[in-house]
Amino acid sequence: MNIRNIAIIAHVDHGKTTLVDQLLKSSGTFRDNEEVNERAMDSNDIERERGITILAKTTSIIYKDTKINILDTPGHADFGGEVERIMNMVDGCLLLVDAFEGTMPQTRFVLKKALQAHIKPIVVINKVDRNNIDIERTLDEVLELFIELGAPDEFLEFPVIYTSGLKGTSSLEANVSTQKPGMEPLLDTIIKEIPAPKADINAPLQLQVALLDYNDFVGRIGLGTIKKGTIHVNDNVTVARLDGTTTNFRVMKLFGYQGLKRLEIEEASAGEIVAVAGLTDINVGETIGAFNNVDPLPPIRLDEPTLQMTFGTNSSPLSGQDGKLLTARKIEERLFRETQKDVALKVERIPNKESWVVSGRGELHLSILIENMRREGFELEVSKPQVIIKEIDGERCEPYEDLLIDVPNEYVGDIMMSLGNRNAELVNMDARETVTILQYVIPSRGLLGFMTNFMTLTKGYGIISHTYKEYRPVSGASLGERQIGVLVATETGQATPYAIEHVEERGTMFIEPGVMVYEGMIIGENRYDIDLAVNCVLKKNLTNVRSATKDNTVVLKTPRKMSLEACLDYINSDELVEITPSTYRMRKKILNTAERKKYDSHVRRGEI
Repeated sequence: MNIRNIAIIAHVDHGKTTLVDQLLKSSGTFRDNEEVNERAMDSNDIERERGITILAKTTSIIYKDTKINILDTPGHADFGGEVERIMNMVDGCLLLVDAFEGTMPQTRFVLKKALQAHIKPIVVINKVDRNNIDIERTLDEVLELFIELGAPDEFLEFPVIYTSGLKGTSSLEANVSTQKPGMEPLLDTIIKEIPAPKADINAPLQLQVALLDYNDFVGRIGLGTIKKGTIHVNDNVTVARLDGTTTNFRVMKLFGYQGLKRLEIEEASAGEIVAVAGLTDINVGETIGAFNNVDPLPPIRLDEPTLQMTFGTNSSPLSGQDGKLLTARKIEERLFRETQKDVALKVERIPNKESWVVSGRGELHLSILIENMRREGFELEVSKPQVIIKEIDGERCEPYEDLLIDVPNEYVGDIMMSLGNRNAELVNMDARETVTILQYVIPSRGLLGFMTNFMTLTKGYGIISHTYKEYRPVSGASLGERQIGVLVATETGQATPYAIEHVEERGTMFIEPGVMVYEGMIIGENRYDIDLAVNCVLKKNLTNVRSATKDNTVVLKTPRKMSLEACLDYINSDELVEITPSTYRMRKKILNTAERKKYDSHVRRGEI
């Protein structure tokens, strides 16, 4: 059978997963009476809730006697390492661009990875059903991006398909009126334009692991494209390690893909994408070959983590009231299990403490791990994220990022002032009729805590995205700390309406009456730049005199709801986020009010 291996790459939220749904339907992968969820490839609950793809996924369709293996890649910069590795598994890609938004920072990032791997692109202009689209401008932007990234001449004459993933229509013409139901024009173009894998079935086995999976029965599972030869279950094979050594092992299980299902298979040949189980410590970039006859492929470069935070056992007074998994042993097992399938994650135990330094690619990367653990029943506490400082040529360096902001014109001044205070350097400014597009280079430190501020400044109308650029010498300015103070509880107990009514005059509340609080817990934001200790469990003194004029009801303002990312963004380095299966709480590291004030005075005097 003919094979085509392709990846779908795009900026986050440009419609990759929805388009894959339509390709599956157009190819007849689903039975007529089969009920299929929208975004069928997003199998994880968090992926469905947030509308993002977190993990690269493989699906396979049969169209006109050709097997098309499709890899749906993550669109967010925190998962860009997977995009890079997937390019080693495919021979072509669909570059998806939103007809309204045009090229965005992540479009540049993913296309650059594809061109570096010399992967042939097909451009898909998606969401042509949107209002106020400018297809000509979008195409010009795509061509400019190809030229800017140094695409070879043969790639500049790229085929273009126009689609609406939402409505399930496509066309070879830019004219929206020519759109017809089905994705046949796109599927036909894939078969015509994307080359078949350069595969030699008769040569000795060669398969490079590009992605990892894990399950409790077989341990680590290595995913990759077979470059040469054939592999069978129970074969004895040899793997070339990253350190130059070799290891022999037996293939316990072999998995292939059909539709959305991963199926156990007995054998697979060159050109096919498979998952191999049998070696518990197999790693990305290692090459599996014939027994004692392995020909290693060049190692795959992995993006280093740029952000780290400390995970610890929950030490709050409310510990153990909500979750079932609390102990250091359980948390450590869970963290190290995650490293078995996520090569971008690093975990290191802090000696003599029940805490770990967890390093990842960004706030989203780490917050999704925390969210998964919370849903599994874990209780833990985490610190403020910190960028990873490296020493390069004897100089301390920190990560910098490309930042792109799409903001309504009336908020441009506030955004530019805020970013100026965060050491951001303005690279380009494109003022349009109602919005302005700002392009910056900013230290990763400068983005910590900025997201919440950004949504407030733009009243939720701004669009922001950023991608890792490079390491540069550390700028001297102190960045990433919140400039506003917080309201901190002084007593343990249930918050009362009477107490909150008096406390909310001081600022914005994060809690409502009836919530359990404890000393040292952050319950609101102060109006000023100092922390304020307040009593929110105070009850009204009752007397036997009734007042005819006093209202019995207390009308309180609605508290500010904080998501997990908002909490991680918000806290300072002297604070923690406590995470339980049902809630998040922000707290001070030092809970006792008197001890904390004493410590803070030492810090102000420079004694600590």
